[in-house]
Amino acid sequence: MGICSSCESTSVATAKLISHDGRLQEFSYPVKVSYVLQNNPSTFICNSDEMEFDDVVSAISADEELQLGQLYFALPLSHLRQPLQPEEMAALAVKASSALKNLSFTTSMLQACEKCHTKSSGRVADGGGFESRSRRSGGRAAASGGGSGRRRSFMAMLSAIPE
Repeated sequence: MGICSSCESTSVATAKLISHDGRLQEFSYPVKVSYVLQNNPSTFICNSDEMEFDDVVSAISADEELQLGQLYFALPLSHLRQPLQPEEMAALAVKASSALKNLSFTTSMLQACEKCHTKSSGRVADGGGFESRSRRSGGRAAASGGGSGRRRSFMAMLSAIPE
């Protein structure tokens, strides 16, 4: 996948909502809180910018709209008007970070693959390498990448570090 590069920015401001189980929802248009709560009536929505340590968590009014470019959390009603402990805030930060990282990785990979597949003279081979034009036509040229033919397993090795 390293053979492609993005030449234009396609990022669009969205309102991002992280649910209490870590799922991410994005809205590319303003949406009312009441609409979001229809699917999750046992939760409330709060703005991440208004959350502070040891301060009570307050809900956004059902009549308000989620603003583009903002990050929101959908929390269980049991957290409403309760002080936000540092451990809880850290857990929310980890969920948000993980959801946003997965979104960023998925989006960039899809954009890169789309650009390679539609704009290059070659095609993406099954193994993820780039297959040259002469190999497809029966020539003797080998797939680019060369070397001994061994492929390294690329797998992210991430772990959490307890603080």
